[in-house]
Amino acid sequence: MNIFYRPMYHSEASEFIDQLKVKDPELANKQSAGRALLWNKTVDRNAWSGYRDAQVAQKPYVYQTSVG
Repeated sequence: MNIFYRPMYHSEASEFIDQLKVKDPELANKQSAGRALLWNKTVDRNAWSGYRDAQVAQKPYVYQTSVG
């Protein structure tokens, strides 16, 4: 037995999530479907290159007013 062994600690949040997973086995599939709605998007490379080309260079000190 390892001298540093401690019993497995489970926080209340971890126990709650485990209970949710037991109640709804499809929870992981629902999570990945929800994530796909917001994050898993195709990127239009041509549009992004146009956005980068259209950017205006920022002045070194943004709050400096132009004199004269």
